Amino acid sequence: MNPILIKNITIIDSNYDKPLENVSIFIKNGKIADIDKSTCIDIDDGTNIIDGEGMFILPGFIDMHVHLMANGFIKEDDLTNPLANYFYQAVKNMKDTIDAGVTYVRDCGLADIGVKMAVEKKIFPAPKMKISVMPLSITGGHFDFALNSGIDTVINYPGFPLPVCDGVEGVIKKTREVFRAQADFIKVMSTGGVISANDAPEFSQFNVKELKAIVKEADMRDGAKVSSHAHGLGGIKNSIKAGIQFIDHGTFIDRKTAQLMVKKGIYLVPTCSVMKGVVEQVNQGIIKGRSAENGLQTERVHKDNMIMAYKEGVKMLMGTDSGVIPHGNNLKELELLCEIGMSPSEAIASGTIEAAKALEIDDEVGSVEIGKFADLIMVSKNPLVDISHLSNPNNILMVIQDGTIVKDIFNRNI
Repeated sequence: MNPILIKNITIIDSNYDKPLENVSIFIKNGKIADIDKSTCIDIDDGTNIIDGEGMFILPGFIDMHVHLMANGFIKEDDLTNPLANYFYQAVKNMKDTIDAGVTYVRDCGLADIGVKMAVEKKIFPAPKMKISVMPLSITGGHFDFALNSGIDTVINYPGFPLPVCDGVEGVIKKTREVFRAQADFIKVMSTGGVISANDAPEFSQFNVKELKAIVKEADMRDGAKVSSHAHGLGGIKNSIKAGIQFIDHGTFIDRKTAQLMVKKGIYLVPTCSVMKGVVEQVNQGIIKGRSAENGLQTERVHKDNMIMAYKEGVKMLMGTDSGVIPHGNNLKELELLCEIGMSPSEAIASGTIEAAKALEIDDEVGSVEIGKFADLIMVSKNPLVDISHLSNPNNILMVIQDGTIVKDIFNRNI
């Protein structure tokens, strides 16, 4: 790939005290080689020179909760959807995600090692990823897709683990199966879900002994982490007792539990986007019956509890749960994080450097710094002044991943 020099640009990065104005970024061999005034940077022959014309550059974003393979979790659709089409739809989901400015994701269920290998080989445009392969679920829990009709709507194919496990021995075996399938981390369903067939969001799932066994088994693999889908307070508390490092959703969290999360350094991924999105799908008649009731109930309490948790100092990271809601609107989450109290700079950090630290990849990505991979996005407005500008994927004028331009409506080339 040819080197790239982007000049006359302003860098927005939470690592800096203020925006770096009128600088140039030299990209070579996929990494940021220099940041300075353009007159101070030595460039190679054949360098692609881009005049930023007063535009703004940010780090590529990291979405900490997606399901790239999913399109709504309307399980009836999976009964008629051919497996090949399931994968081809995911290719579009991945392009929509990277076009929205997300260059890295933590996939919380369904992307397998084959998908990750294809992404690493850059067969199609996609965010880089950490994968959990298949979430762990109790019998009758969130991700047990067996319906009362007797039909099991779970997607299954060779090499892909099934989700259901029970008891200490059962969860140890399933955790090992998921790691055998090359998971980077474990996702566990510690409560019911909003759109589950057989449970409700406040129901606790897995007991503390089971959860501790999962955490211990993960830790044996070079300190691999566990992420807990937890709406209900009981499931959140069980997850904390078990030593789980990430709580996703956290809908019914209370003040005392928030304070405990602060003390223990546990991350919360609020997924505000999916809470709003589920209500929209209820209003559109897409989600019906008991799931609709659950969706409306959780949305009513979620925002207030996230405001409380933020005020208590809980460390929050950007995550959308895209897959339950449509892909490609990921950075709307930043605007919603600001609604619960974050400043634009904090919201941006939650989806860049802080997410990178949580994934232990901050030496590679998460900020615009010399030596890091050139995962960058370009926009025309300062998001510190108007964070909502990032919400529209059409405002993401350019996306660079590993030093390669993968989206370019600034120059209209890609």
